[in-house]
Amino acid sequence: MDLVKYMISKILKTMRKKAKLSQKELAKMCNIANTTLSGYESNYREPTYETIEKIANLCNYDIIFQNRKTKEILTSKNIERKEL
Repeated sequence: MDLVKYMISKILKTMRKKAKLSQKELAKMCNIANTTLSGYESNYREPTYETIEKIANLCNYDIIFQNRKTKEILTSKNIERKEL
């Protein structure tokens, strides 16, 4: 099992539920099929980073990475979207 994919599926489902949205409602907001969102949440399909970010934004969450040593924080809003 791919642990990262599994965790992403659980995080997406948790964000949606905490935002009190049904799969049907969130799928409509994302312009994707309900079955596609269901696949993301059940670890059957793999969403793109852009889709993860869109779902997070619609559920009022930010994607944050924090350096454990320096406590520096990077977010999807303050990093460039190009290969380094």
